[in-house]
Amino acid sequence: MRKIIKSKFFPAKIKTSNKRHKALIGVGCNVGNCIRRFKKLYKFLDSHPKIKILQTSVIYQNPPFGYLEQNDFYNTVFVIATDFSPEELLKFLLYTEKKFKRKRSFKNAPRTLDLDIIMYDKIKINKKDLIIPHPFFKKRDSVLIPLVLKDKIEA
Repeated sequence: MRKIIKSKFFPAKIKTSNKRHKALIGVGCNVGNCIRRFKKLYKFLDSHPKIKILQTSVIYQNPPFGYLEQNDFYNTVFVIATDFSPEELLKFLLYTEKKFKRKRSFKNAPRTLDLDIIMYDKIKINKKDLIIPHPFFKKRDSVLIPLVLKDKIEA
């Protein structure tokens, strides 16, 4: 099923921050109450001294890909301002996934939380553990639809 969901904090737009960098984070979930988890994630990220959430999109419910024998996914995007470097941000996002009980049992497995750096400023990185921009984001409705709808939020 494909569905657009609006919820507290989704969508949201904040205008200012004194952080040095901007990043676009893709967020996904298909285990448990994903909408509630996204709200908790919003509060967790926004309370961190090196992160300020600037904008979020609507939540997009969509069918799984890769491994198909699992629940629909819920996806959203966050635009953040941050003082983390790209490598520090990746490390923090992996820590956050663990904090939210992510288990990596196999490729495309069901997950409580998936966090991907889609873009970071206008830089390109191609390392073994970090590729920016995210190599598949232009092929995934789970990123593109929230990204397009993010820009439709009225100021």
